[in-house]
Amino acid sequence: MNYEFSERLKKLPPYLFARLEELTQKRRAQGIDIIDFGIGDPDLPTPEPIIKALQDAVADPANHNYSSSAGERYLRKAIADWYKIRFEVDVDPDTEVCVTIGSKEAIFNIAQSFVNPGEKIIAPSPGYPVYSAASSIFNEAIPVKVPLKAENGWLLDTDDCPDDAKMLYANYPNNPTGAVCDLEYLKKTADWCRDRNTVFCYDNAYSDMCFDGYLAPSALEATDDCIEFGSLSKTFNMTGYRIGYAVGHPDLIAGLKKCKGQIDSGAPKFIQKAAATALSLYTDKKHPDAISGNMKEYSERRSLLVDGLRKLGFDVDMPKATFYVWFHSGMTSMEFTEKVLDTGIVVTPGNGFGESADGYVRMTVTQPKARINEALERMRKIL
Repeated sequence: MNYEFSERLKKLPPYLFARLEELTQKRRAQGIDIIDFGIGDPDLPTPEPIIKALQDAVADPANHNYSSSAGERYLRKAIADWYKIRFEVDVDPDTEVCVTIGSKEAIFNIAQSFVNPGEKIIAPSPGYPVYSAASSIFNEAIPVKVPLKAENGWLLDTDDCPDDAKMLYANYPNNPTGAVCDLEYLKKTADWCRDRNTVFCYDNAYSDMCFDGYLAPSALEATDDCIEFGSLSKTFNMTGYRIGYAVGHPDLIAGLKKCKGQIDSGAPKFIQKAAATALSLYTDKKHPDAISGNMKEYSERRSLLVDGLRKLGFDVDMPKATFYVWFHSGMTSMEFTEKVLDTGIVVTPGNGFGESADGYVRMTVTQPKARINEALERMRKIL
């Protein structure tokens, strides 16, 4: 029997990181030593208090049964408490918070909940591929890829956006560019969305991966007419735990909960216990001791990589947030990616985040300093 993909699945472009993995495995099979700066997956350990909480929770049989798809109340309360500490924003854990299986599923499901066929979704380009691919294609919506510009600090300009869009995605600190915004920018974007009845979706997964004194704002500081997505993956080095949250307007949260109720049965309770412990480590806006060391390490690696790339002749900004370094390669994105991959260095081609970013590449600082130096030396020899 022959099985044929659905038309919507045929329209879905190949997921960027799957293609990268294929190319990388081919070089690895050839015996090449791989230094991977591709996918944003932290190499540093999850803080010990979180691991201990997980161990204790998984040993308790009460945490082995189903959770609510909206999340356990103790975690929703911990998220609300964290928002009060970190952003000085009051949120109701019962009506304005939803626990998610990472932020990726919520970014997709919010479109499932509020976008109808034929309606437009504004997706920044470059941007997280889910905004313009799955969120739009699986809902038979129209993705409007709005180019971000280096001269504008990679900020989404609403003057370039259609006035009749049903939904807008924005993401700062930004993946892949590492760009940041201030609260005034969020207020302007929120006002634009409110005036046009456009759902404002703010991806704030990197809110606490900040350096040099910068503190990322929350969209909820600017407006209550939005939904914001967050994740414990990067801040706490918990990518494999698949735990995140959505916070925002009660109607938007209600729609997300209704959608999730038909799709999943919630994150495991023992992981939710670990997540609540992670958020409780915060006593003020600053990084708690359990993660400050990791952030210092990422900051030092970031500086090492940026300085090394500059010495190789690349024009590279020092990012104030995320663990990404973004720069123009001087050739097409794939030409550069394959050129350095032949020496065992994996980077992410910028055009995978949007056609308008061809020529750019993204590198993560998820390698030890010695490996960063090794990669820079390999690049020096071929460039």
